[in-house]
Amino acid sequence: MLPKYFIAFVLLLCFAWVLPVEAQCSMCRAVLESEEGQATARGINNGILYLMAVPYILVAFVGWRIFKIFQKKE
Repeated sequence: MLPKYFIAFVLLLCFAWVLPVEAQCSMCRAVLESEEGQATARGINNGILYLMAVPYILVAFVGWRIFKIFQKKE
């Protein structure tokens, strides 16, 4: 079993090491690149990233709850 501080360090490293990504489809990008200022494009890109993150957070929460339930039974 791994020490708890090691697991906490790896999780912290995963959440702290963020790389900029672009999550626009090619059609959205083509339409939004023609705009001056790119404000709408940045807003749509941020919205896509938020929508992409929600399912991962929910799956992590459900997995954590299942882990806690199995841990109580032992």
